Amino acid sequence: MPRVAQGRLSFERAGAQTVLRDAYAESPLRLLTPRNHGEAAWVYTSTLGGGFVDGDRVRLRISVGRAARAFVSTQGATRIYRSPQGCESETVAEVAAGGALVLAPDPTACFAGARFRQRTELDLAASASVLVWDVLSAGRSARGERWAFDRCSLGLALRQQGRTVLDESWLLDAAHGALGGRLGRFEALGTVLLAGPLFASARAALRAQVDGGPVRARARLLESGSALGADALVVRFAAASVEELVGTLRDRLAAIPALLGDDPWARRS
Repeated sequence: MPRVAQGRLSFERAGAQTVLRDAYAESPLRLLTPRNHGEAAWVYTSTLGGGFVDGDRVRLRISVGRAARAFVSTQGATRIYRSPQGCESETVAEVAAGGALVLAPDPTACFAGARFRQRTELDLAASASVLVWDVLSAGRSARGERWAFDRCSLGLALRQQGRTVLDESWLLDAAHGALGGRLGRFEALGTVLLAGPLFASARAALRAQVDGGPVRARARLLESGSALGADALVVRFAAASVEELVGTLRDRLAAIPALLGDDPWARRS
C-alpha cells in the first residue's frame, strides 16, 4: 500500500484569540502559520515541489476547539501532475460547539494525464459553523491542456450533531467522454458550503444573490443553490474563467473577513 503522509492542526480559544496548539506535517505536506490582526488563527498548506506527483497521498486532520475560529487555505494553486497511479488528498475536520472553520484553498489544477481523488469530511457539534469553498480549474489551457486530465473525483460530506446532511462526490472521467467538449465554454467549477450560526447572515445573502439573478443564454457564470435543512447551504458554480469565479466567490462572501477580524485575501490581491 502507498504511504499516506499525515498532517494535523489543532486550534483552541485563548482569551479573545484563537491559537494553534498543535501542528504536525509529514512530507510532502508543509504548514505555514502567518500572523494576523484578527481573533482567528490562520494556516496555509503547501506541498514540496509545488503540487502532487504520482503516488502522493495526504491526509490532514483539523480540530477546532470550543469557540475557536480558524482559517485554513493553501499557499497557492494545488497542481496535480501526470499520475498514472493517482494522487489523493483527504481533509477531516471536527468543529466543537461555538467554533468556526473557514476552509478556502486556492484553485486545484489537474494537468494532462492526472488522476486525482479529493475528499473533505466535516463534523460539526451543536452551534459550530463552517465555510468551505473549492474550485477546480481546466488546467493549463494556455499549453493545450484544457480539461486534459484522466480522472478527478471531488467528495464533500457534512455532519451536524452526528447527522449526515450532505455526502456527495463529483466525478469527471475522460473514459466517459472528452471532458473539454462536455464542459463547453466553462474553465472552472466551484462549490461553496456554509453551515452554522456564525455564517447565517452570509448564507442568507448568498442565497438571495443566487436566487435573484436571471439565467441568460451563454452566461459566463452559472450558479445554483440548495438548502440543507434549516442552517446549511451548498452552492455550485460554473464559470468561463478561474479569475472570474474566484472574484465572484470573494464578492459573494465579502462579509467573511469581518468575522475573522482580518482579511486573508486582501494581502493576495
